[in-house]
Amino acid sequence: MGRGMNTIINEVMKRKAKLFGAVAGIWFWAAGSWAESVPPNVVIIYGDDVGYGDVGAYGSELIPTPHIDQLAAEGLRFTDGHCSAATCTPSRYSLLTGIHGFRDGVSILPPNAPLSISTEILTLPKLFQQAGYETGVVGKWHLGIGQAETPTDWNGAVKPGPLEIGFVSSFLLPSTNDRVPCVYLDGHYVVGLDPKDPLFVGRTPEEVNRPGSTVYPDGRQDRSAMTYYPSTHGHNNSVINGIGRIGYMAGGKSALWDDETMADRFVDEAKAFIARNKSRPFFLYFASQDIHVPRAPHPRFQGATTLGKRGDAMVQFDWSTGAIMEALEEHGLADNTIVIFSSDNGPVYDDGYEDGTSVFTSAEEADGGHDGSGIFRGGKYQIYEGGTRVPFIIRWPARIKPGVSDALVNQIDFLTSFSRLLKQDLPAGEARDSRDTLDAFLGEDSVGLPYMVEEAGPWRRALREGDWKYIAAGKAHPRRGAPAHATLYNLKSDPGEENNLIEEYPEKAASMEKRLKELLEGPGVRF
Repeated sequence: MGRGMNTIINEVMKRKAKLFGAVAGIWFWAAGSWAESVPPNVVIIYGDDVGYGDVGAYGSELIPTPHIDQLAAEGLRFTDGHCSAATCTPSRYSLLTGIHGFRDGVSILPPNAPLSISTEILTLPKLFQQAGYETGVVGKWHLGIGQAETPTDWNGAVKPGPLEIGFVSSFLLPSTNDRVPCVYLDGHYVVGLDPKDPLFVGRTPEEVNRPGSTVYPDGRQDRSAMTYYPSTHGHNNSVINGIGRIGYMAGGKSALWDDETMADRFVDEAKAFIARNKSRPFFLYFASQDIHVPRAPHPRFQGATTLGKRGDAMVQFDWSTGAIMEALEEHGLADNTIVIFSSDNGPVYDDGYEDGTSVFTSAEEADGGHDGSGIFRGGKYQIYEGGTRVPFIIRWPARIKPGVSDALVNQIDFLTSFSRLLKQDLPAGEARDSRDTLDAFLGEDSVGLPYMVEEAGPWRRALREGDWKYIAAGKAHPRRGAPAHATLYNLKSDPGEENNLIEEYPEKAASMEKRLKELLEGPGVRF
């Protein structure tokens, strides 16, 4: 074959390559345009007391979490992702409102607390509703229900609650699984309630025990009634299903939940929500009760780990995550659904019950060698990194490339970030602590937040600024950790917060103290 023929063939091949490239370019452009023109569904899978080190993708070796690990492999896994507080109610409040809980006096709520979120402000579900989404919540609420002026009537329409702050449908554990009332709430009404056995909730037996209503054992008076496992502290009021709870209830026997089938019930409700709304964009906030106490995993998960009921409950939560992903796949929704996996605060072990997991307090002390905070110090209730640095995964195949991000991100920024994604205006004064970190959430910004406030109940506040962390002076607490004096750490060289550098870097400490004070006293982080 002569050189002339080779030249002709090469030219033909080049033209074919150019044509193929052009066609491929058009296809990818069309695919990208489709992904942007079709609003993505959004599912937040929210764990309860799940620590950074409780997931295989974050280093856990003793708790198998294949479904969450797959989510991490297919999405963006953040190594510096945070909830806003080291306790549950403030973190949930911040996630839904974009406001730090301490600004509005929101702390861990008692069983009969009124709704803590004002019905007048913008919330995450309201934002999605404005964008034309169906909105739903399934699982643990713990943000209060009812009005402050009058006691909640559990025998009628129980409101205001999720439906009044932007959710179209809700199926709830009204408070927490270690608090009364131990019933499910579907919309405004208790599920399965017999009007002949009216339900009452309060702080004392005298307040709730009424003629005609079922009376439950008082764990303070009859410790033997706690047959599932006994309490260690503070969880010894009404005994329901053999487990002591915080607070008292009477009545509602036909409506009582089954602790061991709770995860199944929530998954069924989530799958039903997805099926109902498969033809329209939806936002689902799935707030699992796992691995919060009392840990009562279904019998099919008991013994799944060597770490007792806490480890087994984590395997159950992994199953729940897999079941939701399977439902999205079944309806052809997985590619254009943003799935966010995270937790409300870091881990805790002995938190009120003798459930066999209190020995697993740290890698050094535990017989099983598992530390739910991973390499970080502290956990739930504590201002150290283990209190707020949690698993944080975002999967969106239509837009996000799988990988690992070291960007500093926080759940409090969902509201403002989604407002840009959904092209919704954010009115002045709303979500005042929430910042636009959408680029970091999408994997397009490797830095994230320049600074961030951390909260540990009413006890302590801290400021993250790059690799530096300043913990303000405050009241020392025997169970909450952190000394009364201020401390300064460099997390890059000292992720375990062991070496206080405040005397070596007094100027850095002073500048961070000044900024933290301004943020705490100002109207919001965005001021």
